[in-house]
Amino acid sequence: MAYVRLSEQVHKLSNPQRSDTFIKLFQEAVRSGKIDGAYLPERFTMPKQFTRRGSDDTYQKDTREMIFDHTPAFDEWFEETNRELAAARRTSTIKPSVEAIESGLVDFKDLVAQTRQKMQASYEKGQALGNSRKGAGQGSGTKRKDKK
Repeated sequence: MAYVRLSEQVHKLSNPQRSDTFIKLFQEAVRSGKIDGAYLPERFTMPKQFTRRGSDDTYQKDTREMIFDHTPAFDEWFEETNRELAAARRTSTIKPSVEAIESGLVDFKDLVAQTRQKMQASYEKGQALGNSRKGAGQGSGTKRKDKK
């Protein structure tokens, strides 16, 4: 039997930015019995570069090292998973900006429609919340005592 470390396999991914998703799928496959794997006491750093919200700083995360039985069934699972992670990446939505709108990357009319929809939903949510509080507050028996 040939045993391989998860950290070695992660470096074979065609898109290293999907390493976090691959590790979750791998752990799920071990949990469900598709792959024979076991945790090791050490950790390794994932190749994915994470970015902090509202900043251009990047950082990396560590995860627990695992060892698994490298079989033809695993190769088949890996090829399929690697292909899906490389292809099924959601096309990242372009953030609305003046430049994106002016260059045509973002459709202004669509943006207007989305904004109106969000504003209407927010308005309706507020109305519903206000109406529910209006009905609940009456007859509850809580009276404020004034300080003397």
